[in-house]
Amino acid sequence: MPPSTEQRLRVLFLCTGNSARSQMAEAILNRKGRGRFIAESAGSQPAARVNPYVIEALHEAGIEWRGHQPRGIDDLVHENWDIVLTVCDNARESCPVFPGQPALVHWGMEDPARVVGDEETKRRAFRDAFRLISRRIDLMLALPAEKLERLALQERLRAIGLEESSTTQSR
Repeated sequence: MPPSTEQRLRVLFLCTGNSARSQMAEAILNRKGRGRFIAESAGSQPAARVNPYVIEALHEAGIEWRGHQPRGIDDLVHENWDIVLTVCDNARESCPVFPGQPALVHWGMEDPARVVGDEETKRRAFRDAFRLISRRIDLMLALPAEKLERLALQERLRAIGLEESSTTQSR
């Protein structure tokens, strides 16, 4: 039997538009972290719709998108979160104060929606973003997150973002 909602860690993924990276991260963590985590996502300036390449990349990986239309941070800022994870620099800079002192972590990465090119180039950018987010979440799931103090958890999660960023930049 999975732990109750109160025992699962609540994670909020933030980006600017809540149309690509944060939606992907929410879907991946809800699938892989089922029973341990509850993920949601929002944006500092929500877009009109979720990028269709996100839904396609998730589908290719066998993850059904059960998300939501892009929504703003204001809708979720007063809720209690264990972890608030920004996946873009703009969201990091505009991140509000959350109650309960959640672990605040930044996993910066390129925005696949900004890639210019033909359809295959765009699809590749979203697949690459999916792989990076998925890998970071795998590393997150390997942590004994429920047993770590907030600051220790925050530092370990930050290290995941830094490690993966330096790896992808050196390729």
